[in-house]
Amino acid sequence: MALLKVHRTVGVRVGSVQVGGGAPIVVQSMTMTDTADAAATAQQCIELAQAGSEMVRVTVNLPEAAEAVPEIKQRMLDAGVTAPLIGDFHYNGHLLLTRYPECAKALDKYRINPGNVGTGRRRDEQFATICKVAIDNGKPVRIGVNAGSLNQELVVSRMQENTDRNLGKTSEEIINECMVLSALQSIELALESGLRKDQIIVSCKTSRPRDLIAVYRELSRRTDQPLHLGLTEAGMGMKGLVWSASAMGVLLNEGIGDTIRISITPRPGGDRREEVYAACELLQALGLRSFSPSVTACPGCGRTTSTTFQELAERTQAYIRERMPEWKARYEGVETMTLAVMGCVVNGPGESKAANIGISLPGTGEAPNCPVFIDGKHYTTLRGTYDELATAFRELIDNYVETRYPVRQ
Repeated sequence: MALLKVHRTVGVRVGSVQVGGGAPIVVQSMTMTDTADAAATAQQCIELAQAGSEMVRVTVNLPEAAEAVPEIKQRMLDAGVTAPLIGDFHYNGHLLLTRYPECAKALDKYRINPGNVGTGRRRDEQFATICKVAIDNGKPVRIGVNAGSLNQELVVSRMQENTDRNLGKTSEEIINECMVLSALQSIELALESGLRKDQIIVSCKTSRPRDLIAVYRELSRRTDQPLHLGLTEAGMGMKGLVWSASAMGVLLNEGIGDTIRISITPRPGGDRREEVYAACELLQALGLRSFSPSVTACPGCGRTTSTTFQELAERTQAYIRERMPEWKARYEGVETMTLAVMGCVVNGPGESKAANIGISLPGTGEAPNCPVFIDGKHYTTLRGTYDELATAFRELIDNYVETRYPVRQ
């Protein structure tokens, strides 16, 4: 495998987590509860952290939300969750952080959007106010530029220059340039306001993958601040996953990016943890991190008209996610375990042998025997109903974890 190019960045400490400076890429997520509801928001923060989110962001948009932040943080700590809590501020961050000092103390990082922190001279003053609160509390900030909420004065000025000088740039090119320029100007203003370089993280998010790649390549060339990656509106389900992976996979493979978030739009009542699972899978697919045992499963074809292998693969994945918070806390290295749930004899035995634990289920018309391989060797052959197979395979997984991975000291 070719070595990845690495964008060298300054290290920034966010609570208990190191970002940039050669540290592993960090997974971030964001709650979608009403932050003023401290109990519900803390519960979602805990669930996201247990799913693998190493930092969790909450909206702090109203006085009631700011008042709830200390309780949210305490509930997280009481549950044993130390993932840093980040406050997302738009429009009134300078007011909320100064009027609610306990909120400012409880948060581990502040996110500032320079496009809506104010206009004209007030923009710089209000931006500097947030920086001062960060300095006083020893907190880092993320300067988060968004294509949908750019400083319109900057955009209009660059559009006019393009027309006056007949530069021939597209509106997308100008927006991309403005995003990078806004980020760089904001970094300078933050430094002038007294923040240190090791207190500043930067992002420039857009909803178009090709633009995201172009923007971050330029941003990584012009700053050594840690970079947070993500499409700002990736979309729902498959679209959100594919668009996020297509852009972020390219950048991560070029060594660009220190924290990531995959912003999937959930279905009504959907599981917010899906964005965490997706981010972890992306980093694991690129060989950058290991978060959870991976399950290989065949896609199915005319040889696999039974749904047994699909059901077993799904149940196995769910079981691993259920057990991982306990396993990860107890067993060292369990996240590197590999499993295979295959549906027929074509690739089944080979893939099963390549995994730590693999099962090759019979395809259509094949003998109803299910050989199981452990670390490349045939261990047993399972037979029986689906429930019996699932129970036996789960017991093999539990036994492997308990006997192959050392208990943390």
